[in-house]
Amino acid sequence: MKIVETYSHLNGLEYLLVHKPKLWKEVKSVIQQVDGQACKTKVSKEKTMKGRLLYSPIEMNKLFKILLGSKKWKESRVSYWVTKDDKLIRKTLAMPPETQKEEIERTGFSPIFSYNQTDFVKDRVAIEVQFGKYSFVAYDLFVKHLAFYVGDQIDVGIEILPMKELQSQMSSGVAYYEGELYNVIRQGRGVPAVPLVMLGIEE
Repeated sequence: MKIVETYSHLNGLEYLLVHKPKLWKEVKSVIQQVDGQACKTKVSKEKTMKGRLLYSPIEMNKLFKILLGSKKWKESRVSYWVTKDDKLIRKTLAMPPETQKEEIERTGFSPIFSYNQTDFVKDRVAIEVQFGKYSFVAYDLFVKHLAFYVGDQIDVGIEILPMKELQSQMSSGVAYYEGELYNVIRQGRGVPAVPLVMLGIEE
């Protein structure tokens, strides 16, 4: 696979180039090692593409997991406590998890444990490889990366997406770079409030 489009949100790419050039080089190298043809294993059952051989998102994710895993990119979680009171959530948002729980209990509300998980984190950079439905990308960009950034676990997030050309050779409903780029730009320059790099890939 190859990177054909790159979008830097809140100077995400510039941060990588200056502070994490080796990691950025590693990400590009992993993408180049993903063999697209080896992932073309799914026989379509959809009416419009019946019998056609498509790229399998499952196989592509497997390859990314193997390649990134070999470079010591690991799964990570950010845990936190929530409750029904908005003022209390605002107050506890920046606190460590154990303090959040104590503060919620102290005020008489019930703390509810929650967490965000991302598959690939290394040296304060998170990667999400997304060949899933549209809603999954929105969750990555506006919840996951942001949660890790606010939790001081990462400095920048990377979102890897198929270009429309590649997405058109997958099952219907898979998100694609051009559409998600529009969604991010539509929110305005400061949203989401986390430095990001969006990568559009194709074979």
